[in-house]
Amino acid sequence: MRRSMALWFLCLANAACASPPVEAPTGFDGASNGLVEQATHDKDREDFDETETIEDGLGPLYNAQACRECHQDPISGGASQVTELRVGHRGKQDAFENPEIPIARGKEIIRNRSLVNDRAICPNGEFPAVEIHERVPERENIRTLRVSVPLLGDGFVEAVADQTLIDLARQQCRSSGNKICGQVIRVPIVEAPGETGVGRFGWKNQHASLLSFSADAYLNEMGITSELAPDEVTRLCDTAAQPNDQPDEEGLAGIDRFARFIRATKAPARDAVLAATPQAELGAKLFEKTGCAACHVATLVTAPAGTNVNGGKFTVSAALGDKAFHPYSDFLLHDVGTGDGIVMAMEEHYGHNMYQIKWKDISYPSFRTTANKIRTAPLWGLRLRTRLMHDGASVTVADAIARHVKEGEQSAKKFAALQRKDREALLIFLDSL
Repeated sequence: MRRSMALWFLCLANAACASPPVEAPTGFDGASNGLVEQATHDKDREDFDETETIEDGLGPLYNAQACRECHQDPISGGASQVTELRVGHRGKQDAFENPEIPIARGKEIIRNRSLVNDRAICPNGEFPAVEIHERVPERENIRTLRVSVPLLGDGFVEAVADQTLIDLARQQCRSSGNKICGQVIRVPIVEAPGETGVGRFGWKNQHASLLSFSADAYLNEMGITSELAPDEVTRLCDTAAQPNDQPDEEGLAGIDRFARFIRATKAPARDAVLAATPQAELGAKLFEKTGCAACHVATLVTAPAGTNVNGGKFTVSAALGDKAFHPYSDFLLHDVGTGDGIVMAMEEHYGHNMYQIKWKDISYPSFRTTANKIRTAPLWGLRLRTRLMHDGASVTVADAIARHVKEGEQSAKKFAALQRKDREALLIFLDSL
């Protein structure tokens, strides 16, 4: 296997690796990365693909009936053309405030979340007069779409040590003269009350743990509660016992299988044919030269096998530990001028009781500063996507680059200033990812 020796020396300097990192497995063959046996991975994928029904706990408000519905291209866990709607408004001192959305003819107000669900299970035969669909009031004038993020290879992302991302942010800021400074935020690990980790999942880096991310998705995208997210968005039109994500015969709930399935996926593979062309090789050098690689970091290395992460709730296995992988992202928050002003809704992601818990090293004011910041989009698998940026509003790579201002402005200008053949080479390189 190819080894990343430059990164190995970096690991030695940071005391982060015990042996030279091995390349993480890549591919779209649906095979396990080695975390679990293939039969187990296949069973977890079946659960990931399963269509949920009202009897399973779907709703009352939801966006999708299966995890795969938002993560399926080209295989389960992959990218998406599905968008979700988030809204809010400016309140006191011009600060962002979450929306207040009336349902059931004003009988109930949905609060403490910026997500607006597109679907509802009522009215139905059992509740013919219960009108609970969310409709955005005129006063909620901050509105944006967010593309569902791809999940393949995220087990390696979860296995990156917090300190690696912290050091990357510091080095990035220092080397750019404070012009490019990725923000690190520590977020609650829901399965380890009181513990936090460096956020890396979701457009606002709202989760550091794939199990926390899973519980969030089950509740807010499918309306299915779990032990980690036990509170329904609304109890109107709901007859299911809570939580309704119950363990199966193996003692695993859906959120457990979701997390394990994603942890066992391979990283997205490059287009090997295109990557080997002289144009792509030149484009890779220009990608560095224009400064794009400052945020879209080509290679990261996971923590050593045996490292405890997520507040001690997950141990990095040999399949995930000491692996070099190539996401083309720093997994930090940046302001590149496309931010929508929406601040992460804490209770939406961490539960109604989150303020009753004392979370280690959490800084609530830091969440407010992320209003116009977005996680650096990983570029692995870029060639498989037609809707780009966090809102899906760009449909060509060149358009997406042109939208970069503020922290991304200089790189966008350098790209625009390239000779035509060099611009084409850089785009061919990106098309190989």
